[in-house]
Amino acid sequence: MVSDNGDRVKLNVGGEIFETNASTIQSTCPDSLLAALSNPTSHGSIPVFIDRDPEIFSVILNLLRTRTLPATSSGVFSKQELLDEALYYGVESLLRSAMLPPPLLGFDASLVSTITPAADGIPSAFTATAGDSSLWIAHGGQISVYDWSLSHSGTVRTHLNDITSICRVWDEAAAIGSGSASGLHFYDLSGGRYVGSTHWTDPEDPRIHKARVAAVADSTSGVFASFECLHRENSVLQIDKSTLQVAAVIGQQPGSSAKTTVPEKLRFVPTNGLLIGSAVQRGVFGCSGYIRIWDPRSSNIVWETNEPGSGRSSRFGDSLADMDVDVEDSILFKVCSKSGDLGMADLRKLGEDPWVYMSDENPGAWKSGDDGGYSVVHCYRKQVLAARGGALEVWSSVKEKTIGDQIRSESLYRRNFVDKEEDSERGMISKIEAGGDRLFVSREFMEGVEVWESSNFSGIISVE
Repeated sequence: MVSDNGDRVKLNVGGEIFETNASTIQSTCPDSLLAALSNPTSHGSIPVFIDRDPEIFSVILNLLRTRTLPATSSGVFSKQELLDEALYYGVESLLRSAMLPPPLLGFDASLVSTITPAADGIPSAFTATAGDSSLWIAHGGQISVYDWSLSHSGTVRTHLNDITSICRVWDEAAAIGSGSASGLHFYDLSGGRYVGSTHWTDPEDPRIHKARVAAVADSTSGVFASFECLHRENSVLQIDKSTLQVAAVIGQQPGSSAKTTVPEKLRFVPTNGLLIGSAVQRGVFGCSGYIRIWDPRSSNIVWETNEPGSGRSSRFGDSLADMDVDVEDSILFKVCSKSGDLGMADLRKLGEDPWVYMSDENPGAWKSGDDGGYSVVHCYRKQVLAARGGALEVWSSVKEKTIGDQIRSESLYRRNFVDKEEDSERGMISKIEAGGDRLFVSREFMEGVEVWESSNFSGIISVE
C-alpha cells in the first residue's frame, strides 16, 4: 500500500492494484488492518503486498466506500468467503452491519431460506436472540447453533434423548428440558460443556418425583420453569442463575383437570415483574385451558381465567389455543381455537372479562368454523404474529387513538398477510419466534426452521 497525492492510496492485492482515499478506509474502520496499512509513514514509498484474492477484495472495498454489499456479490461469493476476508482485513463489524436484514416489518416479510440441521432435521424446539438474530435449534438430543449470519457454528450433543424446550439464559448458555427425562439442564454451547441441572424434589412429599420440564422462561433475576411429575403433580419453580438452586416454588397444583394442568408456556414481563403462564388441552370436542398470572415475589396468583368459562365476552365456547404478551405495552393476547379470533387485554386493567377482540377493515386469513387446525400467536416489537393452520398474519401497532377508557383495537392495530397462498400450503405452523430482524417459523412434521426477513428494497411506508 502506498500513498499518492496526499490522501489517495494504492493497494496491491494479489498482484492487482486498487486505488482509493485513505479517509475512506480510516473513517469507516479506523482500527482495522487496512487503516493501519493506509498510513504512509509506516511504509514509505514501497507498496505493501497483500496476498489475498483481489476479486473478493473488490467487494470489501465497495463495502468501505458505500457501507453496502454489491447486489451481485451473493451470487459470486459464499457468505463464509466474505466473512473470512472481512475478518482478515478487520472490517467484520462493517460486513455484519451490511449483511443483517433491515428492520422486521411483518407485512413486508418474505421467506428467504430454511435452516435444516444435518441430523434429526425436524426441530423439537428452538430459540432466537433478540439482539443479533442468531438461532439455536434443538433436534433429537442435539442443539445446533447458528450465529448472527445464520452460519452453522457447531452442534452440541447433550445427554438427553430428546429436547422439548430450550431457552437462552446467558449469552452462550441454554436451559433445556426433555419430555422423557427429569430436570432442567444447563449447557454452555460455546464449548459444548454441561454446566449443571436443577430438579424439583421434596423429601416430605413422595409425589414429587422425577419431574419433567414443560416450559422455560428467562429473567434477569432467575429462570422460571414449569415441572410436571409422572402422576401429574406440577408447579413452577424460580431458579437462581448463580447457584442453579430452587429459589421459590410457585403455584403447586395437581394436574387432574384442564384448570390445573402444567403450564406449557411461560412469559416474564419485566416492567411489572409478573410471570404469565398458560396451558391448553386439545381433544375431539375442542380446546380447554387457562391463563394465569403470578407475582413471583409473593408466589401469589394475581389473575387467572379458565376457558371455556369466565372471560369469554360473546365468544363463549371458543377457548384459547395460544397466548403471548407484548412486554413493551403490557398487553396480553390470546388466539381462539375455533374461530382464530385474536383477543387482547391490558395487563394494567385486568378484570373478570378484560378481552377486546381485534377487528380490521383489511380482509383476514382466518377461516370460519373449526377446520381441525390450531392457532399460534407471538408478540414482537409492537407486532402480533398469528397463525392458524399454515396461514400467517401480522397485526402491526399504529398510533393509539383513545376513546374514553375503552381499548379500541381497530385503532391500535392493522392486519396484513405475511405469507402468500402457496406459503400457507406448506404445512401447519407449530411455532413462531422472532429475533433481531428475522422471523423464524416451524411447521408440523416438516424439517428445518423457516427464515423470514423484510426486503432491503421495499418502498412500502406504513400509514395511519
